[in-house]
Amino acid sequence: MLSRLPLIRTIWTSSTMKLDSAVISLLGLDPKTTSVSSAGGGGMSSASTSKITTDLPNGETMQYFMKTGKGRDAEVMFAGEHESLNAIHNAVATLCPKSFGHGKLSDAPGRSFLVTDYLDLSSRFSASKSPDSMTLAQKLAKLHTTPAPMPEGYEKPQFGFPAPTCCGDMEQDNTYTASWADFYANRRLRFIAAQSRKSNGADQQLDQLVEQTCAQVVPRLIGDDHLNGGKGVTPVVVHGDLWSGNSAVGKLPGMEKPEDVIFDSSACYAHSEFELGIMKMFGGYSGMMEEYHKLVPKTEPKGEYADRVALYELYHHLNHHALFGGGYRSGAMSIMKNLISKYGKDSKNEL
Repeated sequence: MLSRLPLIRTIWTSSTMKLDSAVISLLGLDPKTTSVSSAGGGGMSSASTSKITTDLPNGETMQYFMKTGKGRDAEVMFAGEHESLNAIHNAVATLCPKSFGHGKLSDAPGRSFLVTDYLDLSSRFSASKSPDSMTLAQKLAKLHTTPAPMPEGYEKPQFGFPAPTCCGDMEQDNTYTASWADFYANRRLRFIAAQSRKSNGADQQLDQLVEQTCAQVVPRLIGDDHLNGGKGVTPVVVHGDLWSGNSAVGKLPGMEKPEDVIFDSSACYAHSEFELGIMKMFGGYSGMMEEYHKLVPKTEPKGEYADRVALYELYHHLNHHALFGGGYRSGAMSIMKNLISKYGKDSKNEL
C-alpha cells in the first residue's frame, strides 16, 4: 500500500487578518461583525486556508471555509472545485460542503479564492458519529447511482465535466465525450502521459506501454460495447481524488452530530468504478466495500472487476509520477504490463 501525506486543514491559528472586499460582497457580510483566521495548507501546494466567522443580525454565528491562492493555477483549481463540490452536494447534500462561490480577490491582485461551508473536522468526532446517519458506503452508493445531468446542447449525458478540475496540482482535461472508453483513454491516460513527458522528460518505455494500454486494453476491458453486456455504463459524478486524507467524520452546517464526509474534490462524470481506483491505491476503504457493493453491484462482467479497478488505479500512479516522479513509475509499469499480458493481444477495437 502506498502512502500519501495528508494536507493540514483544521489546525486553526490565533492570528487574524482582514477579509477581502470581494468575499464580503459575495457572502453579503458585515465587515464590522466578521473575522477571519488563517490556517495551513489548502489542497494545493501554494494554497492557504482560512475560517471566516460572522455574527448575524439574529444573534447567530455563521462560519465559512475559504481557500486562497495565486496565479492561474489557483484560479483554475478553485473554479473546478466549486463545480465539483456542488455537483456532489446536489446529489448527496450531507456528503460534502456546498460551495458559495469563487473568483478573484479585489484587495490582493493576482490572487483567487473559494468559499464553502465550514466543515468541522475536530478529531473528537471520530468516536461520536451519529448512529442514525448514512454511512460513507451508503452516501457513495447514492452518489454513484445518481445519473449525471445532461449538458446544455447535448442529447444525452456525457462523460467529462463542465470545467477543468485538478487532481492534486494537476489540471485535468474534462472535455465532454460520449464514450467512456474514449474519455478514459484520451482525457486521462494519454493526457497524463503527455504531462509526465513535460515534467519528467521523454520515457519511451512508459509511453509505449501507455499507448498499448489505451489502444488495446481500454477497448477490451471497458469498451462501451463490452460493459454490462453491451449496454455500457451511465455517467455519474465521482469525487475523483478519494483517498483517506480527503474523507473524515465531521459536521456540516445543520448537522446535530458528526457524519461521514468527503472534501477537496476533483469531480467528473464517469464510470462509478473509476472512483475505486484511488481508493484502492492508498487503502483505508476495504472495510466498507462489501456494504457498498450490496448497493452498487459490480459492473458486468464481474469477473473482470479487479482488472478494471487496476486500470483505473493506473491513472493515479501516472498522475503522481507526473507530479512527484519517484517510485510511482514502477507501480504504473507493473499495472500496465499485467493488463497488457491479459488483454493486450489481438485487439480489434483500438482507440
